Formats: sequence, C-alpha cells, structure tokens
Amino acid sequence: MTSAWIRQFHTGRADSARLVCFPHAGGSASYYFAVSRALAPDVDVLAVQYPGRQDRRHEPCVTDLHVLADLVTEELTPYGDRPLTFFGHSMGASLAFEVARRLPVPITGLFVSGRSAPTCPRDDRMHLADDHRLIDGLGRMSGTDAAVLGDEEILRLILPALRGDYQAAETYRYRPGPPLSCPVTALIGDRDDQVTEAEAKPWAERTTGPFHLHIFDGGHFYLNDHAPAVITLLRDHLAA
Repeated sequence: MTSAWIRQFHTGRADSARLVCFPHAGGSASYYFAVSRALAPDVDVLAVQYPGRQDRRHEPCVTDLHVLADLVTEELTPYGDRPLTFFGHSMGASLAFEVARRLPVPITGLFVSGRSAPTCPRDDRMHLADDHRLIDGLGRMSGTDAAVLGDEEILRLILPALRGDYQAAETYRYRPGPPLSCPVTALIGDRDDQVTEAEAKPWAERTTGPFHLHIFDGGHFYLNDHAPAVITLLRDHLAA
C-alpha cells in the first residue's frame, strides 16, 4: 500500500502499531531507514517522501506547509486503520502537527523534534539567501555529510529541495483551531540555535493530553548522536 509519498523499508506485523516519520527541510524518507530497521517488526514504520528529492527530484517542491499538510493527509488517511504515532524533526515536526490536526482519525502520540511551538514563529529568511549561505547553514547544523557539502554536483541536486522546504517552514504560520487530544513529546538539543527550551515548552498548549519535554546534549541534529535514546522513547510509547 506504499506510494510515491509513503515509504516502508521493513514490514511490521499485521497487528503492529504504526509510526509515521516526517523528514526535516531538505531531508528525505531514507533518513528514517535506521529507525525502521531498529523498530521492525514490532512497529510498522512509514516515512513520508516529499516531492523534489531523490526519485521525486523532477517534481516541484511544495512551498506552502499548509498545502503540503493537505496532500500528506490525503495520502496517510488509508493507513488510519491502525493506531498512528507521528514523529517529525524540524520542519517535519510542524508538518506532523498540521497533518495530525487534519487526519480524520485521532493519532495516539506526536513527537516533535528540533522545532519551536507553532505559536512561536521566527523571522528566518534562509529561503531567500544565496546558495553559499544555504550551504554554510547546512554545515553549521551538522545534519549533512561533509563530503556532500564539498560535492558541487550533489549540492546542485539538493539545494532546490532545501530552498523550497525552507520557504515552507519559514513562511508557515499557525492557524487557531481545536487542540489535539494525544500525548505530545518535544525533543530538543541544548545547543540548538533553531529552538530554545522556552520556544519548545508552548507545544504543551497544542494538546489536552500529557506533555513531556526531553533535552539532549547537542545541536539541531542532536538525534544523530542520541538515536538509541530517541528510539527507546518511541518504542516505549508504542509498546504502551
């Protein structure tokens, strides 16, 4: 039942819960391959593949996050026959939240990583920066392999998707509506210049359910160094 939008790297059991993973700006579904491998077959892991990258590189990027949420919601609705938990990093956190609001069935948990709460927008304009500044920003966040940053051919392939995603993330503004009812868990790095603890705490206001905040040692891509701990959090939640 996979599609251009939804990727499944490993097969979960027929009765397993589902974890849906939303990539960061410039990221792809394959970023979550290791998560899928670690949780299968106890968890059915799905990863969202946005247009404009990898095998979808010839498709135009969706530069409005609300429009992207509408499209992803349509693709994910058929998977609502089992309990769904969402995990999103950076832009993916905002997108996961917006899809959770639209989905016709309630989700059982929302994990938002490396992203300020929807009511705490920043006036970032990286999508308007030149290529050199975009590349420099990638290097500072330590989310991209150094070999990639030095390969002009690869950079030409990924920069359009990165710029389009930045536009979607940076122009996104929260539209008031009913809160979620599921548990919300925020995860941040203590040296992340993209989100502070004060900006993460208001995620609690976006649900009537429990809220938890986990702070890890590291920057924006703290989860690269703390993958086992993050996977344990997901596994414990999904097992419950």
